[in-house]
Amino acid sequence: MTKKLLPLSVSALAPTISLNHVQTCMNNPYPETLTFIGQQRAQSALDFSLGMELPGYNVYVMGEAAHGRFTLVKDKLQLHSKGRPTPNEWLYVNNYDDHREPIAMFLQAGQSKQLADDIDSFIDEVLDTFPAAFDNPAYQRKKKKIDREFNDAYDSAITAVEITALEQSVALIEEKSVVGFAPLIDGKQLSDAEFAELDDELREQFYEVIEKLEDALIEALIELPRWKRESSEKLRNLKKSTAELATKPLLKDLEHKYAAHIGVLRYLKDIRVEIIDAVLEWLDDEDVSDENKEDFDRKGMLTDFFAPNILVEFKEGDAAPVVYEPNPTFGNIFGKIEYSTSQGSLITSYRSIQPGALHRANGGYLIMDAEKVMANPQVWDGLKLSLKTHQIKNDLPYQDSAVGSSFTLRPQLIPLDVKIILLGSRELYYTIGEYDEEFAELFRVLADFDYYLPSSDKLQYQFITKVIEYCEQTLKCSLTESAMARLLKFSYRQAEHHNKLSARFADVLELVAEASFYTKQDNLTLIDAHHIDEAIEGKQYRTGQISENMLSDIKEGHTLIATDGHAVGKVNGLTVLHIGDTSFGTPARITATVYAGADGVIDVEREAELGKAIHSKGVMLLTGYLGNKYAQQFSLTLSANIAIEQSYGYIDGDSASLAELCALISAITSLPISQSIALTGSINQHGDVQAIGGVNEKIEGFFKLCKMRGLTSAQGVIIPKSNQVNLVLDDEILNAVELGKFHIYAVETVDQALNLLMDIAAGELKYGQYPDNSVNGLALARLSEIADIVNGDNDEKEHEKE
Repeated sequence: MTKKLLPLSVSALAPTISLNHVQTCMNNPYPETLTFIGQQRAQSALDFSLGMELPGYNVYVMGEAAHGRFTLVKDKLQLHSKGRPTPNEWLYVNNYDDHREPIAMFLQAGQSKQLADDIDSFIDEVLDTFPAAFDNPAYQRKKKKIDREFNDAYDSAITAVEITALEQSVALIEEKSVVGFAPLIDGKQLSDAEFAELDDELREQFYEVIEKLEDALIEALIELPRWKRESSEKLRNLKKSTAELATKPLLKDLEHKYAAHIGVLRYLKDIRVEIIDAVLEWLDDEDVSDENKEDFDRKGMLTDFFAPNILVEFKEGDAAPVVYEPNPTFGNIFGKIEYSTSQGSLITSYRSIQPGALHRANGGYLIMDAEKVMANPQVWDGLKLSLKTHQIKNDLPYQDSAVGSSFTLRPQLIPLDVKIILLGSRELYYTIGEYDEEFAELFRVLADFDYYLPSSDKLQYQFITKVIEYCEQTLKCSLTESAMARLLKFSYRQAEHHNKLSARFADVLELVAEASFYTKQDNLTLIDAHHIDEAIEGKQYRTGQISENMLSDIKEGHTLIATDGHAVGKVNGLTVLHIGDTSFGTPARITATVYAGADGVIDVEREAELGKAIHSKGVMLLTGYLGNKYAQQFSLTLSANIAIEQSYGYIDGDSASLAELCALISAITSLPISQSIALTGSINQHGDVQAIGGVNEKIEGFFKLCKMRGLTSAQGVIIPKSNQVNLVLDDEILNAVELGKFHIYAVETVDQALNLLMDIAAGELKYGQYPDNSVNGLALARLSEIADIVNGDNDEKEHEKE
């Protein structure tokens, strides 16, 4: 006979926490500085990556959110960055040979700002010098000489023509830069009317003379364009020499100051040449009308043309940069070029180049979320290209479509020396590795964050110390020993294990922060255990509307769940629902019907396309169990339907397979099942009960229903024995178990569960037979009878009897 199991004791339902150990740890804080708790595997991987200076040893940090990935990575990087040299500063300067290709230049920490200030001072000195330098008496004297030379040549040519004209009684007239001729009679210039009164012969003579004089004038002034050109050239050379003489001393000190930097010297050399043209174009008031003088922003124009564009700058002695980019778009990572509108066209310059995260992290470390990086294929491709070429990619993929034929830039590429740290999930890591062969070459180090931390005395010690530090430094309060023990139990509950703490330490800090809210409401600064409980209950209340509605439906009879009595083919299964960031358990009625036929065990959920793969697999195993257990001497033939009643959503997981089998055997044997006991667990084909997830939520869900209807001392829950180590139940359930009002059973086999549910021995196989009045004996007999009915053997037996 199968021995009936006894319920679990209270000590087996939750881990034991020593208040003495908690008190000792609280009174003697951990002697070493704690930056992080646990995760030795991940810490070792990070240390290895940071110590490897070779390319390709970037890191993928694998783990779920709230496991402290970002905190650990940032602390490690900031500590390691202090031992690395301060990176070079990078800036862009104008390329005067080709403005489309700005020149990249690096300087040591602090020098970029100094150079920018020096150039700004130089521009101010140029503005102070010009156009005042063109008012210099020496310059004006030389300018007048050039003008006089031109005027002398012009006057000489005009005078020669004028003398010839006077000899032929014609006057040369010059008005408003227009030269003409007029007849003379007795030395008097004739008017048009007087000229018209002359006889025809005399007028004709004057026409001929004037025509010849005009030809002579043209001949005399044929060199006028050359004179003007030569005069303008001389004047321009004068202005150039004046500008050069005035600006050369201004740059000489800068060239001496940056004599050790070849790049800056080349840059200053280019400025020396270009500043002369800029002075002539923008600072020469002779070429600017009075109306346009006010429109000129001379300082701005010179700055945009000569000043450097600093991308990144550091202070001397700064640690290597540690940059986190929360929004890794292409522009945010690789930088971007800004455009402005001028007369309907987009324009830009080297001063509009904006740095990206790679520029800011160059020489240090860049942290990004892997999922966000992978969301844009262009970002991932650009990042791989930059890592392989060791240069920061800067050709924008959307440039051609967005900018069109407008002026664009092709800045010189900047060398890249950075270590990338991607934070991502486990699933994403394996997905990338499967679809991208280059991923393993570029990210050779995996920092794997575990879900749980082994609950050693040392780890509890560190846990307690970190909580105390957070309370004192951030919350400005303290905790009692009982409150700390309650936090430890909360962490055990998060891990669902007697011997493991949850790696989600952020949830613990969140809970103690919420508990401080209730502490302040009591005008206290000492957090006690009941404040922790208030914080837990408060969150459950805020997020528990759906679970309360489902419990209310059961109470009002909308959802049929019995918690007392017995029924055939009906059993209370336990399910857990995950909605948002909350999980809660709720019972579900599972029913089975059996009749003569050859359809086999039909999963109603699968037929209705509500049952997913794992659930369907669990139901399929039932046939294997029935065949192996009972149908060794005959063909297993039956028709059965199994359904989870009043379930209208998708169902997955095989944790209901034990309950489904018990309901099926009840339907086969017509033995009633106790409705006071709910059960959960998966099975294999040999009848072993296997572990499931969410065991605490499932137990608490059924307990709440029983408590609402009134505890009868007969109610309880059956769970797999392998889940016993996962029990971390609320104190309310522990009290009910201690008083004998609620029971929790841990089973290893299906027979043990049947014995508890039906209060009848399951029956052990002896000499190929089960006891007649046992559950297994009745099941074997009924299945044999159904097989005979379906196969027609029953009719033959009836005829033999007759």
